[in-house]
Amino acid sequence: MQPVTLIIDKRREISVKYKKLLKGSNNSVIITKNLISALKIIQDKEPDLIIISDSIDSNLADFCKKIRALTYNMRPVIIGVSKSAELSDKINALQSGADDFISEPVNPEEFLMRIKAHLRREFESNMEPKFCLPSKNYSMRALKRILSENSNWAAMYISIENFDNYKETYTELASDKLIQTYCAIMNSALSETDYLGVISENKFLIITESIKAEKIANFLTFAFDSVASKFYSYQDNKRGFMLMRGDDFAGRRSNFVHTTIGIVTNEFIQYKNPNQLLHALLQIHRMADKPTKSNYLIERPRITAENAVKNEQNNQIFILEEDEATRVLLTTILGLQGYEVTVCDNLKSITQIPAMIILDAGDSEDFKGLEICKQLRQNPDFDKTKIIVTSTIHDKEFVLNTGADLYIPKPYEISNLIKWVQKLFQD
Repeated sequence: MQPVTLIIDKRREISVKYKKLLKGSNNSVIITKNLISALKIIQDKEPDLIIISDSIDSNLADFCKKIRALTYNMRPVIIGVSKSAELSDKINALQSGADDFISEPVNPEEFLMRIKAHLRREFESNMEPKFCLPSKNYSMRALKRILSENSNWAAMYISIENFDNYKETYTELASDKLIQTYCAIMNSALSETDYLGVISENKFLIITESIKAEKIANFLTFAFDSVASKFYSYQDNKRGFMLMRGDDFAGRRSNFVHTTIGIVTNEFIQYKNPNQLLHALLQIHRMADKPTKSNYLIERPRITAENAVKNEQNNQIFILEEDEATRVLLTTILGLQGYEVTVCDNLKSITQIPAMIILDAGDSEDFKGLEICKQLRQNPDFDKTKIIVTSTIHDKEFVLNTGADLYIPKPYEISNLIKWVQKLFQD
């Protein structure tokens, strides 16, 4: 993304001269003559650098102070430009919030190098050092800027799903290498005019032309899935899932990492503010997510209508438990925790899609519960349903291979089960 420079100067000829100097350095330059129009530009564009000339109808030091007060939350670089070479004028401007002071007439080369140096420091101060990408604050600034542009753009919200589980299992060092590899893949798919920045540790933002967005997303999902297997152990690759440590006894199954991409363009809706755009991105990203595979989804007219998507929280828990006392205890305690609990006798009695199923594996002869778990996992309707299997069979890998998300050996503490229920609901 190009840096944005705002020039506040009443002199048309001089300001155009400055603009020509700066535009040759991959810089988007805007000129305005007064504070009122400058405020609108600052609000819409959040410029990286502001050049203020003393040709304005105000004291330069006072004007610097006003601009600094108005931009306290974005902290752009402010440079005062004046015909005065007096030390007192320089000191007043610098004390009032200016980062630099340049006396006119300016040397074109020195002027250009000073601006480049300030923009470089500004960009570096907004970098996420671990991934060498612009930070979340800068990404939000990039979203804000595109709203005021007339070109056709696309915003892509990209995440690595199951990242926390991978990090917990394989350590932070391995997770950093995974992220850095994906960043390299994303950079290879973009041109100089595209933007790539960080939203959080495992979430990213790409801004590109609307015509390119689907091709980029298609490449990213393919490339990510092509390299992902290299980040797992031989045992996990053979098993087909990550075997996580729950505690000394419990075992937890986690799907492999995959990438999910939600894409929003200005082709169908003209967004009014960054919050509305970010909400649309999160919504389309949520719809794109599949439990076990990389996927992308592009905003279409039929899914952009007001209130088209309902985000009601599913808090249903179905319990399949042979022991009546345990069944009653679980129903009572989970009900007090605010969950909607239903007791089922068999697979046929599961007529809805709950958020979670807690089932007993059965005894060592019939494995009735494990058969139910297998059948549930073969049904795509239950892809997002979490399954906790409790069992007297103390073989966590054997139980998890049936498709369970979590294995808890019997007997267990109810408080431990509740802890895991809460954790899985948050995932």
